[in-house]
Amino acid sequence: MYAISLGDDGAELCPLETWQAEEFLAHIDRGREFIGQHNALPDVVTDLESSRAFLRAYAEKAAADTGRIHGIRLGGTLVGAVILRTLDVRQGTAEAGCWLEPAATGKGLVTRAATALIDWAVEERGIHRVEWVVSVGNEPSIAVARRLGMTRDGVLRQSHLHRGVRHDEEVWSVLAPEWRARRRTP
Repeated sequence: MYAISLGDDGAELCPLETWQAEEFLAHIDRGREFIGQHNALPDVVTDLESSRAFLRAYAEKAAADTGRIHGIRLGGTLVGAVILRTLDVRQGTAEAGCWLEPAATGKGLVTRAATALIDWAVEERGIHRVEWVVSVGNEPSIAVARRLGMTRDGVLRQSHLHRGVRHDEEVWSVLAPEWRARRRTP
């Protein structure tokens, strides 16, 4: 399996595969409450079988070229992930997302990992527009969208039902020409 270095701190970006379901579940368990504040993943991945099913769904997306999941490792330990929740090569659109367990926050890991994933989507798959959809209360994720050079397109009012409560979501995006221009600027 390959790993992409995310910097001098030993952080790496690696594909997550179905056979890693036990490790993935342990990661979700470590961050269950923290991740679950804005993300339904901890409500979906609750045991080994649901962990396998989640990773299998992304393996199927990868095989169909409709999505991807990559783990963020720090010192060899899985501490988070970045995803292309959707990937539509024909339309040239994708939706990226992320999560981290609490011990890994504040290190720039998501920004570095998302940069690598968006680079791949734009340069290798020809994606023209990458979206980042985030709960309005998720300030760390909004800060990542800003650091990625995304533009806030608008708010989807009460569009997301999470744990019985309707939440507004912000839609951020970056277009391929903007991404390339930003990447060329030191």
